[in-house]
Amino acid sequence: MPHPTAISNPDSSTNLIILMGVSGSGKSSIAKALAEHYGYDYLDGDDFHSQESRDRMAQGLPLTDEMRLPWVIRMRDYFRDAARNHQHSTLAFSGLKRVHRDELRKAGTKTIFLFLHSDRSTIQTRVNQRAGHFMAPSLVDSQFDSLEDPSLEADVFEINVQASFDQVLANAIQIIDRELHCQTDALPA
Repeated sequence: MPHPTAISNPDSSTNLIILMGVSGSGKSSIAKALAEHYGYDYLDGDDFHSQESRDRMAQGLPLTDEMRLPWVIRMRDYFRDAARNHQHSTLAFSGLKRVHRDELRKAGTKTIFLFLHSDRSTIQTRVNQRAGHFMAPSLVDSQFDSLEDPSLEADVFEINVQASFDQVLANAIQIIDRELHCQTDALPA
């Protein structure tokens, strides 16, 4: 259901587009495509994890909230610097907890979250077919269990990922152009 827009930090001159959702929802693929489309920097939240956290997830053990917080703080601090440098970015980030989404809102960038979602069965199938990712497929249930519904947060827009990649990407671009006015404000010259 549509809700009034309240983009985080609307007066910032730097955009941050966050693709959020459980593992396997397509965050990285869509964030990369959007970065290419807009000429933004692409970042993956997974790159901010400590080696200890990566090893834990590879063993099929979910992270605790205490383990996630330093990870989110590293991202927040990175994007604070990006805001000072007027570096527009896309970020693939699970964003499962409201407190973590709120931390990224504190970075000072004009922020929008695109919540990529689907049913557990679809996501589990995608994760099972994925090769070369450090997160064990057995963690899909824990991802859904940890997800705090973002649908009432004004800067979060939902996109169902059961559609084709091209349709999901087109939906994302439509939302971004409407909400961040990227067509005129943020594209490189």
